[in-house]
Amino acid sequence: MGLHIVLFEPEIPQNTGNIARTCAALNAQLHLVHPLGFLLSEKHIRRAGLDYWHLLTIHQYPSIDSFLLEHEKDELWFFTTKGEKAYTEAVYSATTYLIFGKESAGIQQAILSRYRSNCLRIPIRNEARSLNLANAVAVGAFEYERQQNFQQLRI
Repeated sequence: MGLHIVLFEPEIPQNTGNIARTCAALNAQLHLVHPLGFLLSEKHIRRAGLDYWHLLTIHQYPSIDSFLLEHEKDELWFFTTKGEKAYTEAVYSATTYLIFGKESAGIQQAILSRYRSNCLRIPIRNEARSLNLANAVAVGAFEYERQQNFQQLRI
């Protein structure tokens, strides 16, 4: 149950650390899909996550294919600049997986094509390429929580 944040092949430890902190604050589970561009023991990721690590559940997968196979029956939403609908148009169920691609390349086109109706975008101006990964996760995660009426959170 609940919110699951999935990072496909994250590259920057500070982003993942900040995302881990957001997940801990929201009681969301973090799913890391290898290869990672860093070691989970690196000081940059630990510092960005501050002292929230004990509040976090982390799942790891050896590849994108292994994640997709294990979660093929779950509600998966893919955040991408190529999405045709805004993240606010999705209706999130109680158990939802929000998936984000690696910082340098996003999510592979083959996956986006396969899950086209579940691709979401965060509206930004045309001249901007994308948001920072940690910021994009926060935007998506808090929309999920808003739709769930912040049930698990103090307001």
